[in-house]
Amino acid sequence: MKILLAMDTSPASEAALEEVASRPWPANSSIEAISVVESSHLWTTSEIVLEAERCAQEVVRRAVERLRCGKLAVSGAAFSGDPKTVILDRARTSAADLVVVGSHGDSTVARLLLGSVSSAVLRYAPCSVEVVHAKKRAAGAAMKILLATDGSECSERAARVIAERPWPAGTEVLVLSVVELTLPPGRAYFEVPALDTEFLEKARAEAMKHAQDAIMQSREILSTTPLRATDLTSVLAEAPKTIILSEANEWGADLIVLGSHGRRGIEHFLVGSVSEYVATHAACSVEIVRKAA
Repeated sequence: MKILLAMDTSPASEAALEEVASRPWPANSSIEAISVVESSHLWTTSEIVLEAERCAQEVVRRAVERLRCGKLAVSGAAFSGDPKTVILDRARTSAADLVVVGSHGDSTVARLLLGSVSSAVLRYAPCSVEVVHAKKRAAGAAMKILLATDGSECSERAARVIAERPWPAGTEVLVLSVVELTLPPGRAYFEVPALDTEFLEKARAEAMKHAQDAIMQSREILSTTPLRATDLTSVLAEAPKTIILSEANEWGADLIVLGSHGRRGIEHFLVGSVSEYVATHAACSVEIVRKAA
């Protein structure tokens, strides 16, 4: 794997560094740590510019030193420019498989704040993105991973990403699928008679089958791994994003993994709606997986 870690001087970036450093990664993986001095600093005094550059270089130096303890191929660099542009360009040119950012950043260096830089990286990165929310976990401790799936191509890829990576011994996976009633193309809700029980029963049965098939697909992929997997089909009459966050909190998840786009594109796991909402509001880290190119 090629992992791009975007950092600043914030505690959230420090948490992202620790998360990357404490996790096992596939053999021959490489990690590049970068920090970005915003262009706006170049419009101020030379002393401020020099201090910002020094901070960025120190952030990278410490990150590289910390990551080398894991005996991975590690490199680092400090850049100047618009943070989101630099991060996205670096992800493309380095052919990164995963970009890791902290949930909130320090505006004096990179401003990796969800709603600005992290949001742009989530939406436009050419690869998967993990937003790290600080959550204390002992190094090497087993993890709890919640996989949210709707059976889409991106959801299948999310399951394969989990299956292909090494994880701490004893790691568990909870496969979650949400049962959602859908209408035939071209029909609006007001066109469905309130007491049309035949239609409602058929819709419920189809929705349940979709959810169960999605879980079966993921369980089959995970069956080749040592991970202990369980599943949950939610029939609650709530939005998927609400259910995902609620189940993750109740279960005590360390990481939520879900696809960037879902079965129906805009209406499901589209970055900017469910995926971005979950990444923004989760109490744990969230990885948004894009399908393989």
